[in-house]
Amino acid sequence: MMVAARAAGLVALGLELGLYRVMAGQGPLTSVEVADKAGLHERWVREWLYAQSAAGVVSYAGDARFEVSDEVAALLADESSLLYMGGNFTTLPNQLSLLPRLGEAFHTGRGLTFDERGPRSAEDGELLMGNWYRQVLVSTALAQLDGVIDRLREGAVVADVGCGSGIAILEMARAFPASTFHGYDVSVYALERAESRRAARGANNVTFHDVESEPLPREPTFDLVTTFDCLHDMTRPVDAVRAIRNAIVDDGVWFIVDIDCAPTFEQNLRRRRFATMLYSTSVYACLSSAMSEPGGAGLGTCGLSEPVLRELVGEGGFSRFRRLDIEHLINAFYDVRP
Repeated sequence: MMVAARAAGLVALGLELGLYRVMAGQGPLTSVEVADKAGLHERWVREWLYAQSAAGVVSYAGDARFEVSDEVAALLADESSLLYMGGNFTTLPNQLSLLPRLGEAFHTGRGLTFDERGPRSAEDGELLMGNWYRQVLVSTALAQLDGVIDRLREGAVVADVGCGSGIAILEMARAFPASTFHGYDVSVYALERAESRRAARGANNVTFHDVESEPLPREPTFDLVTTFDCLHDMTRPVDAVRAIRNAIVDDGVWFIVDIDCAPTFEQNLRRRRFATMLYSTSVYACLSSAMSEPGGAGLGTCGLSEPVLRELVGEGGFSRFRRLDIEHLINAFYDVRP
């Protein structure tokens, strides 16, 4: 674990410096050639190449030449690929920097809000699902919600609760210009990024709201509500479910995306690396957020397995719950209706 942590840190550095990208598809290169392509100092690049070759990330081709394989390039060089894993590494420096403050949470019980983790946290959130939002959400996922595409084309009113920096809602807004979209979040940093992105696109059918000052309407308003990987982060998910039920029309649709985990720790442990990733992420981010207020629910990353989620939305006033057949390494997808 100690060795892997150091190697992962250098993966994050290599991504930041563009080293995988300049090596991808180039065949074996010397450290001088890599440094020239990246505009970096050769001696530092050479040591990075040694370390990454020893870790098995970069391939050593002999004769002082190094290569990024096609497989590694798919994971670390092509930022537009659904296989791209770079975001899992580039978030590490910010997460590790939080460890002293997270240690305090073990004494007090209170975690950190997204904004207390700094502006970088808003950017980190984009990296993990951004390509899926751009490439799968509209083209594939929404089509599995019966009747939703037609309503969006005709002109629906949509809320994305926990919208983050707005990538998902802006993709939907671009695809369905006749509809109007409202993004809600608690993070000022994320909302600032979302508004900047909205203005750059000229997306006049999108409005962003700070849920603390502009909560969801209490009367039925929305034809479609989406929550992407955020329910388990909330301090009061029960209240959120009730607020969504009040704000959705009686024939509306709630599209939930959340972690595809098992109901018990023992079941999750059967997929040990998966479990290690999820529970570790929870300490850094999800549990921290869910415990950031007194009395927070503290669900954590693995707190909303399908049975728990089914019960939660049922108690909140929804009567129909269907798991969708959408393939994803981390998430499960649900069609929920009043």
